Amino acid sequence: MNEEFFKHIHSKQTEIDAVPSNEEISHWAMDLLNLLYPERLTTPDYSVNEIKRLFQKLEKELVRILNATKVLELADNEVSAHTFFEGVPELYRKMNNDIQAIYVGDPAAQSEFEVIRVYPGFLGIALYRIANNLLKAGIPVIPRILTEYAHSVTGIDIHPAATIGEHLFIDHGTGVVVGETTVIGNNVKLYQGVTLGALSVEKDRANTKRHPTIGDNVIIYSGATILGGDTLIGENCIIGGNVWLTKSVPAHSTVYHQSTIKVVETKKLT
Repeated sequence: MNEEFFKHIHSKQTEIDAVPSNEEISHWAMDLLNLLYPERLTTPDYSVNEIKRLFQKLEKELVRILNATKVLELADNEVSAHTFFEGVPELYRKMNNDIQAIYVGDPAAQSEFEVIRVYPGFLGIALYRIANNLLKAGIPVIPRILTEYAHSVTGIDIHPAATIGEHLFIDHGTGVVVGETTVIGNNVKLYQGVTLGALSVEKDRANTKRHPTIGDNVIIYSGATILGGDTLIGENCIIGGNVWLTKSVPAHSTVYHQSTIKVVETKKLT
């Protein structure tokens, strides 16, 4: 390795010296989630004024992160952060609906406390909703950092730009993939290993609808793969495990993967 290589690496270090790490950015999001859901903490005892102060602190911290990462050089970071926090009550309402969907939809769930405290589906969805609201506030990069953090700790990979309705239930969660232009309706249930992906990965299609649309009240069982921007799964459909779909399915349909069982007779040893 020559001297120019070392100088190049050094120049990159000086450019990003003040940028917070991905861990620091993820820690900010987890602090927000823990403030919204004290069930995740050990015996919290905050007064109303203290809660207000902590929200203000998180808003200032977001401004600091935005200033340091320079993702909005041509925008007002204070306005962007304030816009995000103005939407937190609505964000909280949607998260509560997701909690209810998980609690009602999973017979194994003993309480909403348990859902909030231990369910990877809730954590994956909650971090997606925070990331999605940041994106809607005009903030780039940081939303993707948060959903990739969620991916690393839950196995659930949801692009922050995906459009997802209310009462989403992701059961087990490991291996779920939801692509950037996916649209998911209300009251949808996804099991582990579900992929909502693209048929094409060419770069020149980056700004097109590449991922499927899932209607209301749809259940998609484990291992199912649904691909393509023109693929529409109608409302009230049931998609069975290990199904591969690249075409639309009409509402109220059931699609299943047919397994073939072949019984082989064995000869008795004499």
